[in-house]
Amino acid sequence: MTFFGYARASTDQQRLDEQLEILKQAGVVPPNIFFDSLKQGQDEHEPTGLDRLFRTIGFNDVVLVTRLDRLGRSLGDLIQLLDRFNDKGVIVRFLEDDLSTEGPQGPLMVRVLTAVARTERLRLRERTSEGRIEARQKGVKFGRKPSIDREMIRSLHAQGLGAAEIARQMHIGRSTVYKILQSLIEGG
Repeated sequence: MTFFGYARASTDQQRLDEQLEILKQAGVVPPNIFFDSLKQGQDEHEPTGLDRLFRTIGFNDVVLVTRLDRLGRSLGDLIQLLDRFNDKGVIVRFLEDDLSTEGPQGPLMVRVLTAVARTERLRLRERTSEGRIEARQKGVKFGRKPSIDREMIRSLHAQGLGAAEIARQMHIGRSTVYKILQSLIEGG
């Protein structure tokens, strides 16, 4: 059983130094500490600290993290990562939260987190839907604003210009002119 550590600072306000010190105090040797930070300046093709950690750990290893929110960026992300660790036979301990994936409570913790994540996704979807309905009732229009001047097409057509000439003058496709003229005839 080897101890590894993982730390992440996703904003300037979060202190990576404090997390690294906590991991060292918990007994993780510096070469076994992996981290990700905004200040690293990694290019997008370089593996992250988390990627390197996953390539290094093996069955029966223990990964120490200071808090739940330092492992995953969201609850769904956290659950996926815990599943990946579990698939490798790795135990994860959250030091400040006093939680662990080991023992009989470990799988229960993951199931509870999964249920909370699912409930939160449903609540978010529900709130979004309610907000959209309320906005429509207030007259808010969704979608892209029309970028073609429909009145200009109507005016050019009223002057006797054909679809091909209107399309050329407005720098749009002839089929677009036909669609707009059709919608204007239908009352749109």
